[in-house]
Amino acid sequence: MSISAITSNALSGMQAHSRSLAATANNVANVSTPGYAHLETSFSSHTSGGVTASVSPSADGQNVDLANEMLDRINAEIGFKANAVVFETGADMWDMLLTIKRD
Repeated sequence: MSISAITSNALSGMQAHSRSLAATANNVANVSTPGYAHLETSFSSHTSGGVTASVSPSADGQNVDLANEMLDRINAEIGFKANAVVFETGADMWDMLLTIKRD
């Protein structure tokens, strides 16, 4: 796998977790809204690499559970941080290759 593919996969992971966090924030903001069905996030991977997050209203019309929203927030935070570390490592590898090439 190339360095650019690694950073691209990590970037798609950060974007997916950002989208998940936005859905969680929307759920918390609408916790008292009558008739609001919470948004669910589902992740899917691609055969070419990377991941996407799709957000859709709950099929069962379930209302917002703040405990589950807190867990979803923590999950999004951990996932984003893990992908950020991979992205930074890929960027460091690029820097190292450029340094070697210059010398």
